[in-house]
Amino acid sequence: MEELEQYFIRIGPVYSALIATTFTWSVTALGAAFVFFFNTMRRSIYDAMLGFTGGVMIAASFWSLLAPSIEYSEKLYPSIPWMPAAVGFLAGALFLYTLDKFTPHLHINFGEEEREGMKTQWHKTTLLVLAITLHNIPEGLAVGVLFGAAASGYAENMIPAAIALALGIGIQNFPEGLAVSMPLRRMGVSKFKSFWYGQLTAVVEPVAGVLGAMAVIYMEPFLPFALAFAAGAMIYVVVEEVIPETQRDKYTDVAVLGFVGGFVVMMVLDVALG
Repeated sequence: MEELEQYFIRIGPVYSALIATTFTWSVTALGAAFVFFFNTMRRSIYDAMLGFTGGVMIAASFWSLLAPSIEYSEKLYPSIPWMPAAVGFLAGALFLYTLDKFTPHLHINFGEEEREGMKTQWHKTTLLVLAITLHNIPEGLAVGVLFGAAASGYAENMIPAAIALALGIGIQNFPEGLAVSMPLRRMGVSKFKSFWYGQLTAVVEPVAGVLGAMAVIYMEPFLPFALAFAAGAMIYVVVEEVIPETQRDKYTDVAVLGFVGGFVVMMVLDVALG
């Protein structure tokens, strides 16, 4: 772990964010690749995986993002330490709300009459890919912001925390790749195209990660706002997308257990490594 930490220190936060988010993207691709070996997936397993994803994102939002945001606010803004976290959190949620309202997309397992965003004639496949792509923007941003925070004098031990977050996001990205490729395969899309679209949803993570790292590096007072922004965006995704998708069948209890498992895994990673 120490060698990895020294490596990230040596190459700098921007390249570190790029490598970490490329890792999270590659795990999505690995999950999507399972479409070459399986044509279907039991709904109970799918709901448990989605629940796990939500648990990881909720835990990361607090342990990796909101708590450090408040901690750094006490140093940067001692008279109003609550303000950056509150403003950043609201801004992140509103940012995803805006993207959600204007970007045409369709959540997995939703009927075509439940399309969201601007009216369009785009194919259902494209809309499904866009839905998961929106999901991945805050994940990449969160990893990038933490690596950017490592360049700040206020952010002690941020690299281990950033590594922990990247591992957590990577773990929950595996079922995300499956969650895209398998439904597409059931719709009659070829195995290769199902895999291609599945991995494509996470390509946005390296872009968001690099932008997040650069924003924090060049605007240090922005650090607590950026951490809370990523948290707000992730919470919005979980409440608006992930949880509703797990409540549309009879396996709701399985999904809740998956959620609890994901939360515990991310909490342990963050506390143990960060």
